[in-house]
Amino acid sequence: MRIDLGEDEQPEIGLIALIDCIFFLLMFFMVATSFTQPDQRKPQKELPVTLPTSQISLEREEAVPAPLAIGVDKDGKFFLDGEPVSTQTLHGRLKAEAVRDPGRRIRIDGDQLAKYQDIVHVLDLCQFERLTNISMHTRGAQ
Repeated sequence: MRIDLGEDEQPEIGLIALIDCIFFLLMFFMVATSFTQPDQRKPQKELPVTLPTSQISLEREEAVPAPLAIGVDKDGKFFLDGEPVSTQTLHGRLKAEAVRDPGRRIRIDGDQLAKYQDIVHVLDLCQFERLTNISMHTRGAQ
């Protein structure tokens, strides 16, 4: 004998319970996983290794000239290897260095209070003379 329970309903998947389970698993993995990043301010530990020297590396170090240091102070004044210079003198020196050695290294030492426009002016002078090996000198964290 068959028992009639009323209308035949199609079976349904309970999405709300499924979503609750997914959120529960997500929260579990978020809590279980550590999201901490290594502190960038901590000094990196160095390996207790003394590296051997090579004759070739010593010769290369001697052959590489020191970079041309251009300083910019907070008042917008330029210094070339520690000596105060005008913009025209700096441009002339950069032109001479570009003719002599187009790959010459340039280092810009800018004061932290120097205007960004003054630094960009030095970069423009270097770019005009096609000097592209430029670095910015910074102070290490204390």
